[in-house]
Amino acid sequence: MMTNLFSVFDPSTNIFNLSLNWISTFIGISMIPYSFWMLPNRFYIIWYSILNKLHLEFKILLGKNSFNGTTFIFISLFTFILFNNFLGLFPYIFTSTSHLILTLSLSLPIWLTFMLYGWINNTQHMFSHLIPQGTPNILMPFMVLIETISNIIRPGTLAVRLTANMIAGHLLMTLLGNTGSNMPNYLVFLLIFIQILLLILESAVAVIQSYVITILSTLYSSEVN
Repeated sequence: MMTNLFSVFDPSTNIFNLSLNWISTFIGISMIPYSFWMLPNRFYIIWYSILNKLHLEFKILLGKNSFNGTTFIFISLFTFILFNNFLGLFPYIFTSTSHLILTLSLSLPIWLTFMLYGWINNTQHMFSHLIPQGTPNILMPFMVLIETISNIIRPGTLAVRLTANMIAGHLLMTLLGNTGSNMPNYLVFLLIFIQILLLILESAVAVIQSYVITILSTLYSSEVN
């Protein structure tokens, strides 16, 4: 039962024995209207205002010691995750962000880069993060162990958070959709209404999760300066 239940997330589309499901990851990039970046229209104004708000917020979180252009890394990450989350809501499109192989590929290199930069250039500052201010002497070894473990599992928590949230909503919609054929006609309309509400909720989750992942990555990078 569990294998059949989660089989909706398995890559299944192939031509000449070549898996083409991961191509959906790059569909979002092709859908970005480049002409709207140059023409002053409503779409450009809305999208530019969103990116500008993100840029200002990330700049505050990163602090004054951050390099110029660092915020664009996180804005690109936000845009990439957002488009892939939304594409997963369309029928017959592979949800790439529901797989750990993609989410870990995004979070692990970013975290590893921050750690290498911090420990090489700001070693004393990184050691100071292992022991919070005001910690009693007897608790310092335990705090170092706890902070080290919490720091190591950060990329895993980022990846699992995004994957679990995308799987949970899609799985619930799949379960409700599979029960529609066995329901009476008068309950089908109620099921459709519930599915529409879930779709709206999933759209909000797609935005929120991309924002949460980006904000947490920004906070983690601000600790190394």
